[in-house]
Amino acid sequence: MTSTIKSLKLLSDPTRLRLLSLLAQDALSVAELQEILGMGQSRISTQLSQLKAAGLATDERSGKNNVYSASMPAELTAIASRAAEEIPEIASDNTALRHILSKRKDYARAYFDELAGRFGKDYVPGRSWKALAEALLKAMNYRHVADLGAGEGTLSQLLAQRAEKVIAIDLSPKMVDYAQKLAEKNGLANLEFRIGDIEDPPIDDSSIDLVILSQALHHAEHPQRAIDSAYRILRPGGRLIVLDLLQHNFSEARELYADRWLGFSESHIGSMLEKSGFTGIETIIADKEESHPKFQTLLAVGSR
Repeated sequence: MTSTIKSLKLLSDPTRLRLLSLLAQDALSVAELQEILGMGQSRISTQLSQLKAAGLATDERSGKNNVYSASMPAELTAIASRAAEEIPEIASDNTALRHILSKRKDYARAYFDELAGRFGKDYVPGRSWKALAEALLKAMNYRHVADLGAGEGTLSQLLAQRAEKVIAIDLSPKMVDYAQKLAEKNGLANLEFRIGDIEDPPIDDSSIDLVILSQALHHAEHPQRAIDSAYRILRPGGRLIVLDLLQHNFSEARELYADRWLGFSESHIGSMLEKSGFTGIETIIADKEESHPKFQTLLAVGSR
């Protein structure tokens, strides 16, 4: 049980208050906290270690990096929030945080804008036809389908050949423009592309029979929000299929492919689906690449 006296002592330090104020808004790495606070890595890591030991912060491994979040009880959160109002640097911290979050999203958008029209020619981690085939076997006979993080729509076009209606969502305007023109060229009038974020897709609640997240979740700022949104737009009895990378340590993927997360473990994917309310959850390793870095593709399914 968290010691109230120890917690209050920790909250009396302005640096730790600044850290908790930021972590209460978003999960952040040490490098991001360094950039926001303008402090050294050693100082931040020491403070985070103390907060974690007291149960006021948690961390989650993503490849070689740890991503930290606040985990304070409600009563301590209220105290910390009031105390933070007395710290002059809080306003500039929040401005820097908004810049960091914007930069994350802009980086991913720029990467996929550049990739538009080249998906079939360039290597994309975990994009395995074997894995896609596994997913499609589970996607038969669905009327209304949403492909979240659709890219140029390769999978969307396959689904549109069987579904009554497919709505494909992608954050990149260039990717959406390219994919829509390609769908029209191929005579797929039942395939509609929309610009949007997979964490809040522009799709009506309870209107979809099948949602697919294919190699998109590891680009999300908040994967849980994307899973929650999938649950929101599904009709009762609808299904979610997730194809993504199994957790790995190839940290270069952040720069090479604009990855936000270095894959997910089966238990992590399963727990996210369960937290959103999905039932009948299954996970398998659908494919394993032979060449370095030997990415593995994770397939997860769940029912609303």
